[in-house]
Amino acid sequence: MKPKQPLVGITGNYGDKGCELAEGYYLSVLQAGGTPVAIPPYSNKEALLTLLDKLDGIIFSGGGDINPLLLGEEPLPQLRSVCPQRDEAELTLAREAYRRQIPMLGICRGIQIMAAALGGKNYQDIYVQGKGATIKHSQDMPRHSASHTVNITEGSLLQHIFGGKQTLAVNSFHHQAVCETGPHLSISATSPDGIIEAIESNQHKALLGVQWHPECFTLAADQSMMPIFQWLTSQATIYSQAKHIHRTSIILDSHCDTPMFFKDDNQKNIQMFGTRSDEVLVNLPKMTEGRLDASIMVAYLPQGERNETAYQEARKKADTLLTQIDNIVQANSQYAGLAQNRNDILQLKAEGKKAILKGIENGYAIGRDISLLQHFKQRGIVYMTLCHNGDNDICDSAKGNAEHGGLSTLGREVVAEMNRLGILIDMSHSAETSFYDALELSKAPIVCSHSSARALCEHPRNLTDNQMRALAKKDGVAQITLYPGFLRNSGQATIIDAVDHLVHAAKIMGVEHVGLGTDFDGDGGVPGLADASEIINFTRHLLLRHFTEQDIRLIMGENFLRAMTLCNNTII
Repeated sequence: MKPKQPLVGITGNYGDKGCELAEGYYLSVLQAGGTPVAIPPYSNKEALLTLLDKLDGIIFSGGGDINPLLLGEEPLPQLRSVCPQRDEAELTLAREAYRRQIPMLGICRGIQIMAAALGGKNYQDIYVQGKGATIKHSQDMPRHSASHTVNITEGSLLQHIFGGKQTLAVNSFHHQAVCETGPHLSISATSPDGIIEAIESNQHKALLGVQWHPECFTLAADQSMMPIFQWLTSQATIYSQAKHIHRTSIILDSHCDTPMFFKDDNQKNIQMFGTRSDEVLVNLPKMTEGRLDASIMVAYLPQGERNETAYQEARKKADTLLTQIDNIVQANSQYAGLAQNRNDILQLKAEGKKAILKGIENGYAIGRDISLLQHFKQRGIVYMTLCHNGDNDICDSAKGNAEHGGLSTLGREVVAEMNRLGILIDMSHSAETSFYDALELSKAPIVCSHSSARALCEHPRNLTDNQMRALAKKDGVAQITLYPGFLRNSGQATIIDAVDHLVHAAKIMGVEHVGLGTDFDGDGGVPGLADASEIINFTRHLLLRHFTEQDIRLIMGENFLRAMTLCNNTII
């Protein structure tokens, strides 16, 4: 089926009669295959967010100066006319669009809006503040005529858009410009006097800003700047596809450590989960922005001493964390609910709610008492990771001392009991010997809830290709994780590395046996996929790698849910 034309919003200028929009903007979008819609300047945030939910892309158009007071600055004498209503609306739009991974293009003033919204800084006047401004940037020529050239950054998105060009002839009507790009953006072009002329995302997102006016070339029937608008509409089309997949699928993250950040104060935990707090990477607003339906939150227990006193403390800690998960969900019951299976998640999705599932990370929680598995099953856990960093009484760890040579005698009993109770066996963190023992003994599929590929990053926590093949033969699932040191030996990983690991796992195991287990709040997260709000960016990159919609439905949830359902001996 041919993708529908993406809906591209264009911010309007502010004139004597209110909102106005130069025709070059919407004609360029139409010619590039998009459907343009004007966004008038208004400050009602709820209305702006409702609009953003409908848009597939956004253009921040040109216009007057930005009010420096909104950016914590006093005005210079060189400041020209400002429009505070427009500034407030567009700064809000840029921040919220960024959080939702919506493709963005900033033009002239629009590049400055994006920089200011995302932590950068602007010059109020390049001739007073920009020490390198030695050429004329505010031309008197016809608007469709090029006035100077820009030097394109090698390897940049902009260079890719223009087929490898190193320079580009542009038009120019400005006296303000980006001074500092901030943490989320990088320079993709400069003028001969060093003024920043284009910026783009440094985190593999669909974001581009140009200081010139490409839409003016379109009005003069000059197609030289159309690649910019074609790029935007193509990215908006992909984003529209990603939204469709998220809307019609279950999107699940199989491992997050958010409970590690819970405090003794229940109200603080509830607030942390219910509001857009920067204290955690997974909460309701971030799940909503990233269109994440379900997250498995784990009660994580570091490996400690192995005696009766320590075991009692471990059980107590696990129970406390599980109760805290219950409490935050119940307190936000209008927006979230607890789930234990696929049908629960589907029901919650139909109600417009997020699903929170529970797990235990480290069988240390049961010590040597196998009866506690029944207890934790009643507490609602869907899986238990048999070990963490260090051998325990159940099995050897990938970072242990090979105490048992794999599963212990107790560990073999644990596998059988978890099968009987319908608790998924998670072998992330385990030694290879433990992995193969569990795989041989288990009568249900096992999972690795957060493990990446050792072929791409040599680390004992990662799975070898042979492990992956063996796991796939038993209908298990490997969930690629985002801990930087498991993606790249240098630790300097990005979303591209995460996708590379998933592509490799899918090649070895088949697309039916891979997924995503972020390890958010457990040191998982990379540029481009740094918290739950960026989950849809992962889907976008899977589309860019030419995975089909059905492939992505499997990867982003159905594979893990299949293993979980088979473990519970029910039919999907």
